[in-house]
Amino acid sequence: MPKMKTHRGAAKRFKKTGTGRVVRHHAFTSHILEKKSSKRKRQLRKSTIMSASDVKRIANMIAYM
Repeated sequence: MPKMKTHRGAAKRFKKTGTGRVVRHHAFTSHILEKKSSKRKRQLRKSTIMSASDVKRIANMIAYM
């Protein structure tokens, strides 16, 4: 069997933590920011842990990370 290739787009967007969980960044931060509250924009800056159902979906894409 040949090696699996890492999906480079996914590798740039997601990171695995030391315990194997997957971290992602929030969407909705690039434009149309005037109508969003300061609190909402501040909270969107932080990264978050992906839900278990989404982790199953992208596990194959970043198998070696």
